[in-house]
Amino acid sequence: MRAYVIDRYKSQQGVRLAELPEPGVAAGEVLVRIHAAGVNPLDTKIAQGEFKLILPYRLPLVLGNDLAGTVVRVGAGVHAFQPGDEVYARPDKDRIGTFAEFLTVNGDDLALKPANLTMTEAASLPLVALTAWQALVERAKLRPGQKVLIQAGSGGVGTIAIQLAKHLGATVATTASAANADFLKELGADIVIDYRTQDFATMLDGYDVVLDSQGPTSVAKSMRILKPGGKVIGIAGPPDPDFAREIDADPVVKIATRLLSLRTRRTAARLGVDYSFLFMRASGKQLSEITTLVENGTIRPIVDRVYPFASTPQALDHIANGTAKGKIVISMA
Repeated sequence: MRAYVIDRYKSQQGVRLAELPEPGVAAGEVLVRIHAAGVNPLDTKIAQGEFKLILPYRLPLVLGNDLAGTVVRVGAGVHAFQPGDEVYARPDKDRIGTFAEFLTVNGDDLALKPANLTMTEAASLPLVALTAWQALVERAKLRPGQKVLIQAGSGGVGTIAIQLAKHLGATVATTASAANADFLKELGADIVIDYRTQDFATMLDGYDVVLDSQGPTSVAKSMRILKPGGKVIGIAGPPDPDFAREIDADPVVKIATRLLSLRTRRTAARLGVDYSFLFMRASGKQLSEITTLVENGTIRPIVDRVYPFASTPQALDHIANGTAKGKIVISMA
């Protein structure tokens, strides 16, 4: 099969097209023919080696964290899927590789593709939708009447998180460029703050939750708008000790995460708020719940551009420059 791989981290050559054996199928697994793959900032960060301490991949590595496709074969013990089913998934972090023609996925990580979406639309959803779900539903337990700030609302996570937060009954603020304000209000944002000319920290107050995708500096600033007991959930760091325990990290990584997040955790304690780092996990069960929201029109995918498989390097360049509105998708067709 054809696949795009990296041979080493921080390579100036980037990804290369390789011919690899078609993967086998063990018990509990499902072989999927990939029709489309979502592209995420995570892909470029992995290629740059930013996660090599906590995600020790073996090189050469096939990149890609989102897929939509058709079931080819199922392993023993898999009863929820059969050949021909149209599915989508964010594979487990240890089994990525969707920039390829085939991938074996754990059956628990798969869900049936929303019937009202194309393959390219479906491939745009798993990672960002699961991130939004695990942040707002599972961790924040967002309730009607609460207020949430979603940083970078026009990005892949932001466009889905805005829709989900509005569905949950929250008042939604977001940061974006002024050019995207009307678009984000259509998605459900109540307040759009132009990050180029306005300071969200002076405009917002008494918020219950912040979903931050910008990193430690933004996290520290976001804490200032929270009410006592409020939560900042960071998906761009810093990683914290709870995350290290969650992934059963080795002692060195546990010490590193403690040190990296020390200032952030001290600031949170001083302000009487909570900080936690979220590295989303694969979940076919949660993806099935998201499917229901997609099929009833509550959530719609936002696809900025679709690249052919042969242009995978260009798709990665596009996501790296930070200008995508919604998601970039690669089509195998």
